[in-house]
Amino acid sequence: MDRFATTGAVLAAALAASLALTACGSGDDSAAKAPAAEAGATPDGGGTAGSAGSADADAAALEGTWVGLTDGRNVTVSITAGKVALVADESVCQGDVKDMGEVMLALTCTGGGADRTMGSIDSNDGRKLVVAWDGGPKDTLTKADPGKLPTDLPDLPDLPDVESP
Repeated sequence: MDRFATTGAVLAAALAASLALTACGSGDDSAAKAPAAEAGATPDGGGTAGSAGSADADAAALEGTWVGLTDGRNVTVSITAGKVALVADESVCQGDVKDMGEVMLALTCTGGGADRTMGSIDSNDGRKLVVAWDGGPKDTLTKADPGKLPTDLPDLPDLPDVESP
């Protein structure tokens, strides 16, 4: 498989994860609004100082698709309405943004991945997101512009040919 086909496969997996997030709901966004209500937010959308309402604001700042490299491998995280999809290495993970005293990403992964199941937000300035995974790597990701593919993707290593079924 050539590099362009591999890049296309990675992008297709990231797109599928992103689409899975948007297709998860039934059109009723009350579940997405429920955590804000439970977290102590006021009806006008504000929270009380020092309350979990500030965590809601932090969670909202995570919305979007984030891409990067960790140890030379592509990592894509997409967050929509409190739902998270991650594609990294050979794993595809999905889960939720959780308020556990701090904003955390709680995921379940397929493909044998267990190093990105609980992540804490080290920093987020709106363009760069750093996620530290319990017992795993630390991912430094850049926010992808909506509707645009990133242009600064690295070259992928040559992979062995795989026969089509």
